Amino acid sequence: MKKLLNLFKNENIEQKVANVLFEKNLTISTAESCTGGLVSSKLTDISGSSSYIKENFVTYANEAKMEILGVTETTLNTYGAVSEQCAKEMAEGLFNKTGCDVTLCTTGIAGPTGAEKGKPVGTMFVAAKNKYATEIKRIQLSPKYSRKKMKEVFSQKALEFVLEFINKN
Repeated sequence: MKKLLNLFKNENIEQKVANVLFEKNLTISTAESCTGGLVSSKLTDISGSSSYIKENFVTYANEAKMEILGVTETTLNTYGAVSEQCAKEMAEGLFNKTGCDVTLCTTGIAGPTGAEKGKPVGTMFVAAKNKYATEIKRIQLSPKYSRKKMKEVFSQKALEFVLEFINKN
């Protein structure tokens, strides 16, 4: 992984992700909550992104997570929208819906309000899925970041995560 990142050290993370998607001839779809479409925006900033972007959704409301991605009401009621379980169901539902090679999903609390028990402001779960694996990671940022900064860092971390995921799987 470090070798690959060093090859592209002068490029931003979205360009690095694009290069790997181009190189491996893969498609990607995103479903975002706490990042509000920023991951999708970054991925589509790259010229030629129409060759690897399949479909992207902002599923901010629980209803959207259920209707578009198939997240179960039980999961949302039991674990909440900001949970490993929800992120996993988002990634799996998006994978089944789009038929793309890789899915990337985010759900979290960008603040400044909305903290839940055990999930302070600055908590994000990011999930990626392909036909071989599903991986979920919890990211914890400082709750002192502004909402805008939180979304920016969350999107950066999500892209770093999917780059690792693609190269590993």
